[in-house]
Amino acid sequence: MATLFETAESILESIGKPLDVSNWVQVTQERINLFADATDDHQWIHVDAGKAKEGPFGACIAHGYLTLSLASRFLPEIVDVRMKMGVNYGCDKVRFPAPVKVGSRIRGRGDLIAAERTKDGGVQATIRVTVEIEGEAKPACIADTISRYYF
Repeated sequence: MATLFETAESILESIGKPLDVSNWVQVTQERINLFADATDDHQWIHVDAGKAKEGPFGACIAHGYLTLSLASRFLPEIVDVRMKMGVNYGCDKVRFPAPVKVGSRIRGRGDLIAAERTKDGGVQATIRVTVEIEGEAKPACIADTISRYYF
């Protein structure tokens, strides 16, 4: 169940607190192939199962940017912001500590690391999304996502 924020104040009062965790998502070869098609990134470590099996990871791996893009899927499961409007403002400090092998399950874990009022009446929140790989010690991705919420 997502962490609920109904007001700007409730976000500002929660700085430094852990948020919720999303559901698990399986990373299939079909998802990887569709991302490769969408981005024109068909490097063999992503799309050639035979060659990737002999490569450094022993299987195809998801693109780092595919893993990062799933933050937009995870965020609504991490936080439920009852707002009039919200916009993605950007990301800071994106890292990919571990590869996501095809067939792995991943999920997002959130932490509210910063929040401040904006000049236009909104709240800018920085949520660190840590993308965990089921059964692995290292995360797949750590990204400080920045969103603006208007109540």
